[in-house]
Amino acid sequence: MAELRAALAGTVIGPRDSGYDDARRLWNASIDRRPAVIARCESVADVQAALAYAGRHGLEVAVRGGAHNAAGLATVDDGLVIDLGAMHGVTVDPAARRARVGGGALLQHLDAATQEHGLAVPAGMISHTGVGGLTLGGGMGWLSRIGGLSVDNLVSAQVVTADGRVLRAAEDENPDLFWALRGGGGNFGVVTEFEFRLHEVGPMVQYGLLFWGLDQAAEVFRLARELIPTLPPEFNVVIAGLNAPPAPFVPEQYHFQPGYGLIVVGFGAPESHAELVERIQGAMPPLFAFTSPMPYVALQQLLDEPNAWGSHVYEKNCYLGDLSDETIAVFTEHFPRKQSPLSLNLFYRLDGAYSQVAEDATAFAGGRSPRYACFVVGVCPAPELMPAEREWVRTFWEALQPHAFGSGAYVNALGEEVSDDRVRAVYGAKYDRLARVKAEYDPTNTFHRNTNIKPA
Repeated sequence: MAELRAALAGTVIGPRDSGYDDARRLWNASIDRRPAVIARCESVADVQAALAYAGRHGLEVAVRGGAHNAAGLATVDDGLVIDLGAMHGVTVDPAARRARVGGGALLQHLDAATQEHGLAVPAGMISHTGVGGLTLGGGMGWLSRIGGLSVDNLVSAQVVTADGRVLRAAEDENPDLFWALRGGGGNFGVVTEFEFRLHEVGPMVQYGLLFWGLDQAAEVFRLARELIPTLPPEFNVVIAGLNAPPAPFVPEQYHFQPGYGLIVVGFGAPESHAELVERIQGAMPPLFAFTSPMPYVALQQLLDEPNAWGSHVYEKNCYLGDLSDETIAVFTEHFPRKQSPLSLNLFYRLDGAYSQVAEDATAFAGGRSPRYACFVVGVCPAPELMPAEREWVRTFWEALQPHAFGSGAYVNALGEEVSDDRVRAVYGAKYDRLARVKAEYDPTNTFHRNTNIKPA
């Protein structure tokens, strides 16, 4: 380890060092692994040195950005963790509408820097998520209908490959690598910098939460399936199965009550958002409703607390072409069986700008036709609750499979136990091309702590 300390400007942490337990801790408290060494890199040169050290000593490599992945892929037992957390700088060029983002930046770093100029990158919905891991698998959230996925807005990437080369990947340089990075996950190298295209957003947006009880679940879904596909891209409506929060705007008798909500976000005129909320309330009066303007950065942080570090998490996902009556019956049967008040069921509508990108333009898995991304997420405050919640997630997901839209899935939420056959099925016709790119840039599969694509 002295050899690595001498080579790095950043900090090297081993099992005997103070701070080791904090350094190895992940967002998902169910993951408890003990790496042999953690290299907190501060530069591209540090990343190169860490990879060289791992190669000389035969150490398995994991790459850590935000450590938010539920499967715990950002760490490894007895191996080397390349921790990019110190490389979190964001530089914005508002005139060109471009941002350069360090490989260890979190969404909160990205949002804060871009919103100073009224700009944003389409990304996820939890601000302590890492930009890197999210982007490499796709990156969907509130802005997907306006701007597509994070990968659709990636202009270039700086990549350190397994053999220590530093490459620029873009349409005009290493284009095959650039294609593969946009959806192929962390299979091809350590991305130390992302360059994104920016969109005008905020700084204020319109927010609404409307909530109904479990006995109205089927009606909520039928309303949503008629309404959501007709909305212009300035609106994004997420369907959420959740427990009502104990917030001041929630009547006390509904605190922690399970039910279904429509989260209605507007990026256009406040009057248009108010009209939409009023239209929904008129069609189906909720148990309670809350609307308010808020800063875009606050919208990005709304889910931070219920998804706080230290939670125990297990999740699965699939795509749904529509909210058919048969699919709705699965939701209404299985959602009430959850045990933890923190567990939830989320549906993102993917259309608009998401569907305007050609299917083969990126390596993103799953297809570009309009659809819903469905997530079943078990979240528990204590480990003893996890076995029941894990079983709930699996049973719910299995019941959805006959209604799933193809074999695709969102690779950022596939989990660790995914088989090679499942990875092939998820990527479909893109898998062989990805395997050829993998063979060129990582022939020994150094980067396999991910949704792994084997070298051709």
